[in-house]
Amino acid sequence: MTPMASADDLVLRNRRALVTGAGRGIGKAIALTLAAQGARVAAAARTLSDVEQVKEACGADALALRLDVRSEADCSAAVDRCRQEFGGLDVLVNAAGIASSQKFIDLSNETWRDIFATDLDGPMYMTRAALPLLIESPAGRAISIASKAAVGGGRYIAAYTAAKHGLLGLTRALAAEYAGTGVTFNCICPGYVDTEMTERTIANIMNRTGRTAEQARAALVTPQGRLIDPREVADVAVFLASDAGRSINGQAVIIDGGATAG
Repeated sequence: MTPMASADDLVLRNRRALVTGAGRGIGKAIALTLAAQGARVAAAARTLSDVEQVKEACGADALALRLDVRSEADCSAAVDRCRQEFGGLDVLVNAAGIASSQKFIDLSNETWRDIFATDLDGPMYMTRAALPLLIESPAGRAISIASKAAVGGGRYIAAYTAAKHGLLGLTRALAAEYAGTGVTFNCICPGYVDTEMTERTIANIMNRTGRTAEQARAALVTPQGRLIDPREVADVAVFLASDAGRSINGQAVIIDGGATAG
């Protein structure tokens, strides 16, 4: 758990935040870090038991919400709950996401649609539902977790790459359309993060290629020789949500240790 800052250092004091995909991985790290910086957090995910544990760690005024971002009704209900319990919303973090790896020729329509439903439709539903509250806020922020795949390509991840490109495009379009409201829209684009999703990717590489776990992991690390810590992504989310990030809008903030440099 992220250590709590002192009362004088809380950069998100009294901000109200909704984080999707908050049950594990990047979303969990973001929810905990926002709370540690003074935000009231609604932690949302498909598995309620996961976010209930996150809620306890976030503090007494946090919320745990069951949310499937593929459902527009679920997204609207989550925002309504924040309106009822928090009185509004200042920060939306779209962290829910899935990935799949296979040759393009083997990519099924079902997998394609499921990835798009989760990784692109979900953030669209959430952002559209939350936008009126974000506009009402003096510090409205919409932050989406994309990927370095949003600014490049990669073998065997056609659906994921296409969805993340779409998410970045949506973010940039909204940043332009709503610049006059004061709401900012940004994507964080990490490389491989040390999460359960990456562990599944490593297992898939091992099964497909016969590599050892160490060899498979070595193929995913940054040029700095390591996987990214989820807390690094969370710290960037805090910065974007804070007053210090108010002029950053429509950007892809890349966290990949230099993999896409040059």
